[in-house]
Amino acid sequence: MDEKLKIKLSIADRLYPLTIDPKQEEGLRKAAKNIEKLAKKFEQNYAVRDKQDVLAMCALQFASKIEQSGIDSSESTKTALERLKALDDLVHSKIGE
Repeated sequence: MDEKLKIKLSIADRLYPLTIDPKQEEGLRKAAKNIEKLAKKFEQNYAVRDKQDVLAMCALQFASKIEQSGIDSSESTKTALERLKALDDLVHSKIGE
């Protein structure tokens, strides 16, 4: 049975106790640190005081990066498939000569 780890993360001046797999700890701590940095940036640059608004802006920022990454990846895959098809067509045209 895997041992669980109890940690506490501070996000937007609130403490969140979590029970996690030990292998998740580093990722969660980095994520919390990135949220804190981005939240402070939003508070300073946009004079936002409501923590809920700041967290919503952070969530939107991170989610949009994930979505854009998926879009970019999909476009790259499409381009790669088009190139492979062109190469395949070229090879088959040379074989037929």
